[in-house]
Parts: sequence; structure tokens; C-alpha cells
Amino acid sequence: MVVKTTNKQAVATATSVAAQRWPHLLNEVIDTAVNPHLARPETRSTARDLIRALLAPLTRKNCWTLAEHAGHGAPYRMQHLLARAHLNENALAAALRSYVIRCLGTDDVVLVVDETGDIKKGRDTVGVSRQYTGVTGQIENCQVAVYLAYTTPDAHALIDHRLYLPSSWSEDAARLATAGVPTDVGFVTKPELARQMIAAALEHVPHAWVAGDEVYGRNPDLRAYLEKHRVGYVMEMAATDTITTPREPLTVKELAVLVPTQAWQKRSAGAGAKGQRFYDWALIDDVADSDGVRWVLIRRNRTTAELAFFHCYAPEVVSLGRLVAVAGRRWRVEESFAQGKGLAGLDEHQVRTWTSWHRWSLLVMVAYGFLAACRLREARHHPAPEGLVALTCNEIARLLEALFPPELHPEHVLAWSVFRRSHQARALHCHYRRQAAQES
Repeated sequence: MVVKTTNKQAVATATSVAAQRWPHLLNEVIDTAVNPHLARPETRSTARDLIRALLAPLTRKNCWTLAEHAGHGAPYRMQHLLARAHLNENALAAALRSYVIRCLGTDDVVLVVDETGDIKKGRDTVGVSRQYTGVTGQIENCQVAVYLAYTTPDAHALIDHRLYLPSSWSEDAARLATAGVPTDVGFVTKPELARQMIAAALEHVPHAWVAGDEVYGRNPDLRAYLEKHRVGYVMEMAATDTITTPREPLTVKELAVLVPTQAWQKRSAGAGAKGQRFYDWALIDDVADSDGVRWVLIRRNRTTAELAFFHCYAPEVVSLGRLVAVAGRRWRVEESFAQGKGLAGLDEHQVRTWTSWHRWSLLVMVAYGFLAACRLREARHHPAPEGLVALTCNEIARLLEALFPPELHPEHVLAWSVFRRSHQARALHCHYRRQAAQES
């Protein structure tokens, strides 16, 4: 039955009733995914407060602002949780992955691998170096991490991550020790980091597909690993990459010119914010053998005629529509990055060490995973009435804060003002003392 939004008060009441479940659902994910890996009740309470504060619409998100929002008298409890508390990050990552898989389901899964960079000042934050980041499209002083997104047709969330250490870090033992990097961690390429995360996820969803951009699609070792395990993939390749033809090797860009007009098919890469994302697609057979089938997939923008090219593999023949659907799912990781940063502060950490970075990122992914699971649950069990879009992650976070705000007294706010000013006074004194020592 379709319900029209003529009675806005009734719709608002129904939304309020639905929202009453959200704090309980948040407590559930914290109790099942986070608390079992924290030994002390104090740190479990701090983790709950931190995750809850991560979902608040704060201008900046760091231990100071989160602690103030949560009602703590100082940031020390949250700093302790991130840096020194007993917590097994690998176990927490596995619990997060299990939670997302359970809530989002295992039907039509595409694992999307991609990287994102956080612009940083200085050189002491773990992994920071002058390197390329897609955030700005140029070389910056930044920290780069590789993430794995778990996507279904209806939802997506981040389930794993690896911090990339460039050679300027992996070859500097003193620098690694200062940042608390484990002694068994060395230089690992981004495609290899991706392979590690994909391998862990495939243990739980063996029939998933994999999608990625050029960084991963052009790596023959990663593609060989997926083919060995008969995992289908659609990953971007460069226009200058070559394939063998009966006459001679040709770049895929040259090959695109030879595609007959009738071979192009208009297909949607999935729904976007402004409707279906239609492109023209062409599929070129590459190799078919006992190990599977390989193709080159070409995408053409219907307005600009800009081309994109993809390596494709499947254990058996699949349709063009299937390959297009997997290729279109890659955009979900960009949405996950945008929402993870905008809603939960994925890029706002102010931590420098290996342990603190991993814990911050994991707890952010737990917070964002809750929003993704909650949105999907509401869409399935409480569809939006006619005339309203479905509840989004942004709207759920906004309502969660508006309807269930923390109870903070004026004395708490004023005490934090004193704390900040006293800390700033000590820092200023240290700066002057250091300056005087250097000039003497």
C-alpha cells in the first residue's frame, strides 16, 4: 500500500518511532563488534562515547572535541584508548567485517578497492610523505591508505584498510620506531595491500566480484591472484595498455577506433544523484581458456566521447550487463570515502603513531558501518512514504544527534574553555623557552 505524505505530522511521528530504535542498534554494534576486544569496562565506556561522538555534526573531530561532546572532563581517556589501551586491531577489523556482511547480506557482492589521502603538515605523522593523492590529483605532503569497500546493490560500507608506507619510511628504521610501526612491517605495494584485504574478505564471501581503478587493474600479480582463485573482476586499465590481436599488438585506445558502430550498447552504470548514469559500452573478447574468460570492456561518455578501459575476467561467460554492473559499482567506494569523512571524521584524526591511526580509522569505520546498516534496515522494513526519499546516512546521523543529544551542563562547557586556555598557555610558555634556548 502506498502512503501519501498528506499528513506530515503522522509521517513525522512514524519517523520518530523509527528513530527510537537507532540508539539501541548503535549499542548493539558496539557491544558485539567492539567491546569483546576491550578488556576493561572503562575503555569499553570510552569506546562507546567516542563512536557516538564521531556521528555528531562537529566542526572538527579529534580527541579534544569528541571528549568535550561526550561529557568527559579532558581528552585523556580517548587518547589512552587510541594509543595505549589493550585492543586487538586485527580482531576488531574481523568483527567489523562480520557485522557489515551480516547486515548488508551476501547477495551480489562487489568488493571495491581504492585509496584515499589525507593532507598533512610536517613529517612525523606515520606514513606522511610527498606522494600522489587522488584527493587533489597531484603530489602533496600526505598520508595514503588503501581501503576495501563492501558493496551490494542496496548498500555499501568500508570493511578493511591498510596504511601505505612509502620507501622513505620503510627504509628508515629510526623513523619507523618513533612512529611505533611493528618491526615486521616493511614496504608493501598498494596492489599487495589490496590483495591482503581481498583475500581476507573472500574467506566469507567467496563468490564476490572485485573492482578497482588503474593502480590495481594494471598490476598483473593481483589479477593473476584473482584468476587463480576464480574470482571475477572488472578493473580499470590505461589507454596505452596493449593486447594481442591476430595481426599485431594494439593499444586498447587504438582498438576502440576499430569497434563497429553496432557493437556499442547503451547501458546504465547504476543510479546516481541525478538519475541513471548512462554510457555506451563495447566488449572485446580477449582470451578464453580452461582458467576462465577475459575481455576488454570499453566505456564511452555519451556527451564528451571520453573513453575508459577495463580488464575483465570471469570463471565462465557472463553478459555485458553483468560486467557493466560491476564496473558501475566502483563509484560506491568514492561515496563511502565522502560519507566516512563527512559524517564520521575518517580524515580528521590528529594522531601520529601506527597504533593510534589504525584504531581511529577502525572506530570510524564502525560508526559509518552502523549508519550504512541502519539505512538499509529502515529501507527494507520501513519504506519511505510516497513523496519522500528514503532515509539517508546523512539524515540518520542528523536525526540521531538532534533527537538524542548529550546532556551537557554550562559548567562543563566553561570547564573545557579553561582546559583549552591552560593548555594553550603551557604550549606558549614552551615555545618561548625553546626559542630562548636556541638563541642563547
